[in-house]
Amino acid sequence: YSMSDKTEAFARSRTRENLMRAFAGESQARSRYTIAAGIAHKSGLAVIEGIFLFTADQEKAHAKQFYRQLHDLGGQTIRVDGTYPVDIYADLLSHLRAAQHNEYEEWKTDYAAFARTAMEEGFPLVGKLFENIARVEQTHGDRFGRFADLLEREQLFCSEVEVQWTCLNCGYVIHATRAPALCPVCKHAQGYFIRVELAPWA
Repeated sequence: YSMSDKTEAFARSRTRENLMRAFAGESQARSRYTIAAGIAHKSGLAVIEGIFLFTADQEKAHAKQFYRQLHDLGGQTIRVDGTYPVDIYADLLSHLRAAQHNEYEEWKTDYAAFARTAMEEGFPLVGKLFENIARVEQTHGDRFGRFADLLEREQLFCSEVEVQWTCLNCGYVIHATRAPALCPVCKHAQGYFIRVELAPWA
């Protein structure tokens, strides 16, 4: 391949379509998660709001990486078809479970297939990008699932054994079986507490 041959092959490839599908999917995930974060905020669950926003920022980073791979096609339009979920629910548990499902789909099905196609078409760096981001999506699915389990079991703010809890607003830490109803330091509500082990920078 000369550089122009490579660019021409890319311009006709399925990989360019898969990159645009991935860009669209990540962009929509980011929007869905910011919407879910708003529902969590209204419910007084700052911890769930934080998880959705934290993940939304990572989806934006993924979208940017997929989009950057299309730089040789700048100014063009790529037509793709795709299926995207309508995750509109009244309750947060459904949002968490839907997010868990979608992240696992990206990990196991979509990005695994996109990686194989990229490798077959002679774009190994793009294939590796799909593989690496797929692994991140697995961790996203795991995280959403963990918090969905806690919410479902009504253990988001209580534990059978003593654990450390931290206030996401001021950083106060307490060792207890239950997060305080109000933070003793900043007076923020229980919804701001998270198990220290699940905090992103523990």
